[in-house]
Amino acid sequence: MARFRRKSCITLIALVLLVLIVTVVLKALTPEDSPFDNPVGEQPVLERRNDNQIQREYDNRLVQSKMTDSAQSDKLEATLRKFPPPNYYLHAFYYTWYGNPKFDGKYIHWDHPQLPHWDLKVAQGYPQDRHVPPEDIGANFYPSLGAYSSRDPSIIESHMQQLRTAAIGVLVVSWYPPNIGDDNGEPTDDIVPLLMEVAHKYHVKVAFHIEPYKGRDEVNMLTNVKYIIDKYGEHPAFFKYRTNTGKLLPLIYVYDSYLMNSEQWGKLLKHTAINSIRDTPYDAIFIALLVEEKHKRDILTAGFDGVYTYFATNGFSYGSTQRNWDSLKAFCEDNNLIFILSVGPGYIDTGVRPWNFQNTRNRINGKYYETSLSAALQARPDFISITSFNEWHEGTQIEMAIPKTGQTVYMDYLPNKPAIYLEITRKWAAIFGGERRKWQD
Repeated sequence: MARFRRKSCITLIALVLLVLIVTVVLKALTPEDSPFDNPVGEQPVLERRNDNQIQREYDNRLVQSKMTDSAQSDKLEATLRKFPPPNYYLHAFYYTWYGNPKFDGKYIHWDHPQLPHWDLKVAQGYPQDRHVPPEDIGANFYPSLGAYSSRDPSIIESHMQQLRTAAIGVLVVSWYPPNIGDDNGEPTDDIVPLLMEVAHKYHVKVAFHIEPYKGRDEVNMLTNVKYIIDKYGEHPAFFKYRTNTGKLLPLIYVYDSYLMNSEQWGKLLKHTAINSIRDTPYDAIFIALLVEEKHKRDILTAGFDGVYTYFATNGFSYGSTQRNWDSLKAFCEDNNLIFILSVGPGYIDTGVRPWNFQNTRNRINGKYYETSLSAALQARPDFISITSFNEWHEGTQIEMAIPKTGQTVYMDYLPNKPAIYLEITRKWAAIFGGERRKWQD
C-alpha cells in the first residue's frame, strides 16, 4: 500500500513536471511557429478593418477638403458678384516682362536704362544711366504693388481683380516666342499658363499681342501662330471671336506689323497663297497696327482682317489722332475690316526717354482719358483697346499707382485715389456696352 502511494506520488510529480516543461516550451515558440496562431482567414479580416478605418479617415479628409474647396468657391463667387460684368469688347494691353529678385533673381524692366536720343548732339544733354530699383524704377509713376514680378501668383491675382473692377473682359498679353525676350527683358512665354488659369477663374479672356521679335517673317510667324493655338487654343480663357461668316476664331494683334511688307504678309494671310494659313486649323483674325495713313493700302494688300491704333498720344500718329477716327471707321466699313480704336489715360515716358517731353500728354485728373473714350465711342469701333493696363515705362497704365517720394519723386493720381482709372474705365465700359446695343438695333 505504501509502495502504491509512493508510485502514485511519483507519477503525479512526473505529470506536473511534464506539464511545466510543455508550458515553458510553448512560451518559447515564436509567433510564426506557434500551433495556436490565428486561424486562416482571421488576419485578412483584421486587415479589412484597417482598410475600412483608413477609408473612413480618407473620406473624412475628402469631405473636409470639399468643404474647404466649396467655401473657397463660394468666397470667389461672392467676390465676383461684387465686380461689374466683363465687357469682352473692351481689351487692355498687358505686359508680363517685370521681374524682381524674389521671383526672378534680379530686377527686370524696372531697371530699364535711359535710352539715348538718335541725334548724338541731343543725346549728350541727357542722362543715359540705368535705373536702380526698388526705389528708382524706369517709370514716372510708382505702382501700388511695388516693383513686382509678373511671375508672382499674388500679383496676377491682384491684376485680375483690378481688370474685373474696370469691367475689362480681355487682356491682350504682349507675347514673344519661347526663349525670346525683348531688348531689355527675359523670355516670358512660360508665364502665360498661370496667367490664363487665373484669368479663367475671374472670367477674363486672354488674347495675344505678337511683338516684333528679331527675325520675324511669314515663315516663323506661321510657326509661332501654330504654337500659340496648339498650346493655348483649347484653354477656356483663350479669346475667340465669331466672324460675320460664323467662324469662331482667335483674335491676334500684331504689333509693328508694317515692319514686314505686304508681300510677305500675303504669303501667310491671302487665301490664294500656296502656304496660306486661311481655312486651316490655325486660321485666325489678324489685326494690323495702323500708324501712318499709307498703311491702309498695305493692310489691304497683305490680307489682314482688321486694324488697331495702339498709341495713347492724340496727334502722335495718323492712327492715334482722334480727328482721323471717323475716316478710319469708313475705311474699315468699306473694306470689311474689324475696327479697333486704342485709348489711354495719358502718356509720359521721360523716365526711360528723358528727351521725349514733346509727346507727353497730361492726364488732367482723368479728363484726357474720358475725352479719348468719348471720341472713340463717337467713331463706333467694333472693339476698344486700352493702352495700357501696365506699360509703366510709357506712363499709359491704368493699374493702381501710389504717391512716392525719396531718391526719385514720382507722379501720382492725386487728388484722386489709386483706383481712379479703373473706375473711369468701369463707367465707360457700361456706356460702351449700351451704345453697342443701340448700334445693333
